[in-house]
Amino acid sequence: MAAVTTTTSTTVRPVRRRFPFGRAAAWTVMGLIVLITLLPFYWILRTALSTNAGLNADPTNPLPVDLTTSGFERALGMQSAEEAVAQGGAGGGLDFWRYLLNSVLVSTLITGCQLFFSAMAAYAFSRLRWRGRDAVFGLFLAGMMVPTIFTLLPNFVLIKQLHLVDTLLGIALPTMFMAPFAVFFLRQFFMNIPQEVEEAALLDGAGKIKIFFRVVLPMASTPILTLGVLTYITSWNDYFWPLMVSYSDSSRVLTVALAIFRAQTPATGVDWSGLMAATLIAALPMLVLFACFARRIVSSIGFTGIK
Repeated sequence: MAAVTTTTSTTVRPVRRRFPFGRAAAWTVMGLIVLITLLPFYWILRTALSTNAGLNADPTNPLPVDLTTSGFERALGMQSAEEAVAQGGAGGGLDFWRYLLNSVLVSTLITGCQLFFSAMAAYAFSRLRWRGRDAVFGLFLAGMMVPTIFTLLPNFVLIKQLHLVDTLLGIALPTMFMAPFAVFFLRQFFMNIPQEVEEAALLDGAGKIKIFFRVVLPMASTPILTLGVLTYITSWNDYFWPLMVSYSDSSRVLTVALAIFRAQTPATGVDWSGLMAATLIAALPMLVLFACFARRIVSSIGFTGIK
């Protein structure tokens, strides 16, 4: 009996891919958010590259009016008083490099000391066993809920009694030691370090201090760097406290100097070109710093469990 074989041919129809409306909408919204975020920076650059006369004549032009770099020259102190007045400036001058150096010194001092002391406190709260540790940590975290404005007057009285008014140390001292957020941030990372690593170091004869400096800190280099960038940006942008305690150029930081530059209003009006140029130069280091470490900051915050 012959076997009957039947073959069936099937045709594969191409699968039609549907247009990803959801993804397109998400990218559109993200593009709008980026555009809205970058628009103020572009407007600052456009104003800085314009002349004051051109801004008054055509304030709605999206492009620089009478393209020039005179605003940057006035902000950097590269123009004489006569040239600044002719360009619509006040002619008072801005000792930009001194203010920049003061900002760098204050921000570096705050960041370095705060990282060191906060790391030690975070290690004590995460690894050392002592009575009342959790209660003290909870009380310490309660400081995050106290608005900064409430501490300005007590800090000013303390700085005045220490005779540190109008000094760089007086500006840095209130935030130079531990900060609740810094301690909480580093404590979350230290708690994720396996205890077997420290136990192995103890078996090798290392003490707690040696373990902290030789084992824990090298392993926490990424979150410490992240916290350092955030602390540096915060201290760089601080305005109200330096305004309260600095009265001369020897201790005046860049944010306060910009406000004084704004107050030097000439007879023709505010020197918007020079002010926006100085603002852009002052913000540029922090923008570059954050752009270089943005991915590391996001990954470190996600690793430590902060939502």
